[in-house]
Amino acid sequence: MEKIRVSKLMSEQGICSRREADSYIERGWVLVDGVPVTELGTRIFPNQRITLAKDAQSRQAASVTVLLNKPIGFVSGQAEQGYRPAITLITSQSHFKGDSSLLRFNPTHLKGLAPAGRLDIDSTGLLILTQDGRIAKQLIGESSGIDKEYLVRVEGRLTDDGLAKLNFGLSLDGAALKRAEVKWQNKDQLRFVLREGKKRQIRRMCDLVGLKVTGLKRVRIGKVTLGDLPQGNWRYLRSDEHF
Repeated sequence: MEKIRVSKLMSEQGICSRREADSYIERGWVLVDGVPVTELGTRIFPNQRITLAKDAQSRQAASVTVLLNKPIGFVSGQAEQGYRPAITLITSQSHFKGDSSLLRFNPTHLKGLAPAGRLDIDSTGLLILTQDGRIAKQLIGESSGIDKEYLVRVEGRLTDDGLAKLNFGLSLDGAALKRAEVKWQNKDQLRFVLREGKKRQIRRMCDLVGLKVTGLKRVRIGKVTLGDLPQGNWRYLRSDEHF
């Protein structure tokens, strides 16, 4: 049996992200079979038991996850081409007044807060930012099967077999797309449910069947919905909400 880095195993087991694992290891907060590991790069057997010290557990419990209704013109991650990153919208002034999480905004909640997934600059709707590596892995990890729902306004003439192809049968970047769920919401709007997230996927899918996207809004990720969160506002993920 081959040994594997502790941080890699921790990520694979959903304990935390690799970056968090390295931070915990440096602090002596990671135990393997009950013995603290303090050296980065330590390798162990996959069947060895990894646990976290109480300090690490407390830090994870204090991590926050934010739901933002992103407007057009903001990028999900780092600033680019003069456009502001979405995290700049996370302020006390834009905190949704209807937030029922009972948490109050604290500047420490911005430290390490990063988008778990992306939403194009010209798209709106639900964007998740989190300090919790477990949630990030759940949403964007290679094994993530969480679906995402979008309302997509379109114009143009759909090809005869276009709707069927949107559901299954299209390829992007030389690879077949996973099966989607696509249906008409009304005469000029489609509802998409996807289980993958290639760059500008919906817009490119629509191009392939004769449609042009004129508006795109993400309304759900897993079991968490955008709901009545106003555009440009954000709220905390409640303890009873799970993706």
